[in-house]
Amino acid sequence: MNDLTVLRTSSLTGVIERELEHLILTGELKPGERLNEIQLSTRFGTSRGPLREATRSLQAKGLVESIRNRGVFVRSVSPTEALEIYDVRAAIFGLAGRLLADLVNDQMLAKLNAFLDQMDEIAASKNFDDYYPVNLAFHDYLVTSTGNNTLVKEYKGFVNKLHLARARGLVQAGGLSVSNREHREMVDALASGNRERAQEAFFRHVERSKIRFRSTLGSAESRL
Repeated sequence: MNDLTVLRTSSLTGVIERELEHLILTGELKPGERLNEIQLSTRFGTSRGPLREATRSLQAKGLVESIRNRGVFVRSVSPTEALEIYDVRAAIFGLAGRLLADLVNDQMLAKLNAFLDQMDEIAASKNFDDYYPVNLAFHDYLVTSTGNNTLVKEYKGFVNKLHLARARGLVQAGGLSVSNREHREMVDALASGNRERAQEAFFRHVERSKIRFRSTLGSAESRL
């Protein structure tokens, strides 16, 4: 295999991986669902080779699992595991707040406040499907702004796994506004430049998310 063929195969595998990840995280491919190689190969217009390479990468991310003699399935995350992930995510996100308190500047605060205003506007209409991606982008911006690649990688891995445990369905009235009030507390803490205050605000946000998640267990509803 020459270098050009390797490059083409690698690029195709990356594209398929991102597409499959999108299907999983948006719920089109549901937890416990088997990945049908024939259907997916036809959908992406590719052979099974790049598809299998892509699923191996997703397995390393914890989004799918391979079961011998049965195939590859979207991974299921139990409520117990999800609650454990929330605990570790809270610690990592708290660290992100502490690091950002030393890095925050006017440009970052302007960007964060723009996110908050956008989420307030969406929350008023109680539109979860519009709120959700902006909420994810807000958290991603915070974590990425730390400049700590190890923290970013671990945090995103935990968030992806929590996607598998949450139903992106109904949101109880006021849930979005409550979530964004906590976001404002985090940004205010950053603006103060106080490390301990920022760490506590970031940690508390995930802890509250855990409490809201626990309250939905056994129902089809989930809040942020």
